[in-house]
Amino acid sequence: MSTLESILFSLSRAFCTPFAVFLQIQGCVICLLLALGWLMAAYVRNREIRRIKNSMKAGNSLAFLSQDINELEHSRQVQLPRVSVVMNWRSQITSLYGGPLEFLFVLESTQDPAYHAVSRLLSTYQDHVEAKVVVAGLSTTCSQKIHNQLIGVEKMHKDTKYVLFLDDDVRLHPGTIGALTSEMEKNPEVIFIQTGYPLDLPSGTLGTNIGIYSLHPCSMGFATGGRTFFLWGGCMMMHADDFRQDRYGVVSGLRDGGYSDDMTLASLAGAHKRLITSPPVAVFPHPLATDLSFGRYWNYLRKQTFVLESYISKANWIMNKLLFAVHCYLSWGFVAPYIMAVIHITSALRIYIKGYHQLEDTTFASGGEHTFPLI
Repeated sequence: MSTLESILFSLSRAFCTPFAVFLQIQGCVICLLLALGWLMAAYVRNREIRRIKNSMKAGNSLAFLSQDINELEHSRQVQLPRVSVVMNWRSQITSLYGGPLEFLFVLESTQDPAYHAVSRLLSTYQDHVEAKVVVAGLSTTCSQKIHNQLIGVEKMHKDTKYVLFLDDDVRLHPGTIGALTSEMEKNPEVIFIQTGYPLDLPSGTLGTNIGIYSLHPCSMGFATGGRTFFLWGGCMMMHADDFRQDRYGVVSGLRDGGYSDDMTLASLAGAHKRLITSPPVAVFPHPLATDLSFGRYWNYLRKQTFVLESYISKANWIMNKLLFAVHCYLSWGFVAPYIMAVIHITSALRIYIKGYHQLEDTTFASGGEHTFPLI
């Protein structure tokens, strides 16, 4: 018996102890909870799809825009509140929102390669949409993304009621802004932030699939729709007055050392008992990079870990540490049974191939020499 086989069989025996069996059962429970969570998310999405289809069968051919077709009448559309969309240049600027709408393309400088592309884009749509380029300059007190967002808020229209922050790779549905605004208008005094759900689309490579599977449990908090304690920084609709008046320390919390916009705002929402919601229709296709390498994936994990080191209060710091610890424990608790199963299967195959009938262990068993029948 080779040294490698001896180690393999010893690990297989160790993975049969009561503690190892507990870890395997725990992994199955974690897997079951994840499956139930995604089943719930699928149920919510399918329910919304059925609602749209039934409404279309009943005669509302624009059900994908509004459940009540009367809401699309011109007399009601002109009464909709003004929305300012702060985003980077790749996002789409097509929308069927009937109220006043402006798009703010915020860039770091005119030297940004996107500057000329945005200028050409705006010249093409200048007669159709209200849009402008905003040069934010280099950030000195917070992350560049947050700096761009705050500068965009400063430049938004004075009559703007809601501001929508979008990442550069978000794909807008023509009815997205209307759906978010409609949900916001239902309970404006209570809702603090409206967020969405990123639907990751793999490119077919192993790397992107691994990326999806590692990220999906993190986004389950807002994948089922309704009230949530988490939010996705790729889509956030908020009250413009919260920024104008720095309510709950929104501006100061982001500006003074802010690194992650979504984690900071989620912390403020929790501290001030404000509501975060995710409408079932707010689903955003999110294609992953086709050239995703392990180096890029590892860099992403490092940045996500660094996010948890940024905080605005002692309670936020404690919550971040707990979140990191729980996520690590559950992640390894999920993976460990698979590692054990691979060890068991490999051991069984080696025994079958080599023709072993019984293995004697004198190293790991106490109380003398024992024989362990394996097949």
